[in-house]
Amino acid sequence: MSGHSKWATIKRAKGVNDAKRGAIFTRLSREIILAAKQGGPDPTANFKLRLAIQRAKQNNVPNDNIERAIAKAIGGAGDEALEEITYEGYGPGGTAVLVAVLTDNRNRTVSEVRHQFTRAGGNLGETGSVAWQFEPKGVITIPLVDADADDVALAAIDAGAEDVDPQTDLVEVQTAPTDLEQVRKKLEETGFTIENADFAMVPTNLIELDTKAAHQAMRLLEALEDLEDVQRVYSNVDFTDEVMASYSG
Repeated sequence: MSGHSKWATIKRAKGVNDAKRGAIFTRLSREIILAAKQGGPDPTANFKLRLAIQRAKQNNVPNDNIERAIAKAIGGAGDEALEEITYEGYGPGGTAVLVAVLTDNRNRTVSEVRHQFTRAGGNLGETGSVAWQFEPKGVITIPLVDADADDVALAAIDAGAEDVDPQTDLVEVQTAPTDLEQVRKKLEETGFTIENADFAMVPTNLIELDTKAAHQAMRLLEALEDLEDVQRVYSNVDFTDEVMASYSG
């Protein structure tokens, strides 16, 4: 399982407090606005918008907020200057970090992102400095509450998945980006519950750090994800179960 996916798992377990929820709502609304502008307001015909709405609902964004975001995209009012940018940097232990942002002020955003890297003892890199250590994938997670890992793995491979990684409480399914929707639909039709389906930058090789450095890396990822303009954070850290269990933030 990628460092990003393990980090997502521990974040879900920790939950989110009310102070951060407003920032998350803003972030997800922006994602919906951009997706609707780029591919149209109909989620049945716009896969990127469908994923954005799914992520919003998973984070308990009210339907009114979702509808307002789509209406704003259709009307063209506000947020016209949103830019998609990916920053690259080095975290604790020289680990690679990608930070995908959606911003209306790149100067503000790069300053905030650089500050978090510096606080963690890392540094912001140049374009291309670490991106070569990642590759785009579709990633689907299926909880093992009412499913058997072997059954999920067989069904995923039959559906066209490239890789399957069974874990203690979930199965991570990786696909080619263009196959994400096809594999997701087939797994859903087979009867499996899809916890999440999204595009991701998956590290080609993972780096295991000692406990202190791994905790520093976790704090960096958490600080970056807390920035309002940040949409996704990816790293090539291999967080062991012991490190995750001992992390308190």
